[in-house]
Amino acid sequence: MSKLFVPLVIMAEALGLAACILIGLWMGCYLGGFAWDGSSNEFNLHPLLMTTGMIFLYGNATMVYRVFTGIDVPRIAVKSIHAGCLTLATVMTIIGLVAVFQFHNHNGITNLYSLHSWLGIATVCMFFLQLLLGFFIFLFPCASVQLRTSYMSSHVFFGVAMLSMAAGTCLMGIVEKIFFSKINYAALPESGLVANGAGLCIVAFVITVSYILTTNKDSSRNRSYSSLN
Repeated sequence: MSKLFVPLVIMAEALGLAACILIGLWMGCYLGGFAWDGSSNEFNLHPLLMTTGMIFLYGNATMVYRVFTGIDVPRIAVKSIHAGCLTLATVMTIIGLVAVFQFHNHNGITNLYSLHSWLGIATVCMFFLQLLLGFFIFLFPCASVQLRTSYMSSHVFFGVAMLSMAAGTCLMGIVEKIFFSKINYAALPESGLVANGAGLCIVAFVITVSYILTTNKDSSRNRSYSSLN
């Protein structure tokens, strides 16, 4: 492994956590906090849960096999971590979607009209398709080793593509929320700085994770096949 691998993983974790913390700070301290009552405070759950689930947790799920390649860790433990991250990401994504739809319906706001929402739904659909294919190909007893091996490159590609789509969706959502909040964005108030910082952390996290997943991919994938079988 490259000497930069461990520092890159640590940097990715720091950036992902920073993105979640900044989104939570923005929603919690500058936009009224959180609730489950159909108000704008319920909407605030949406960006926090989607960022945590579709960016941070999913990004970690994609890195699990790469991180533990060459390390003496039981396969069942690696698979459990991978499954745990995906399960938490799924739960947070579902709750985040329910929160935004419930907020819209409660306040008479049209659903699914913006590019942000279209890309978001496409990303979520790809996420669940990845889960479905991953389950049947990597966990289903009848799937052959040849099928698993041949599908791996596509699985990695679409994982990186979906993470990039999730990042793009989050960035559009951040910009939308800034303008809906009607702050003097040009004056760079504290809330604007926090939102910008969250967006930058999301971009940096996804770039770092993508680099980790695609660098030295031939050797890492060959080692990862045995972990998935």
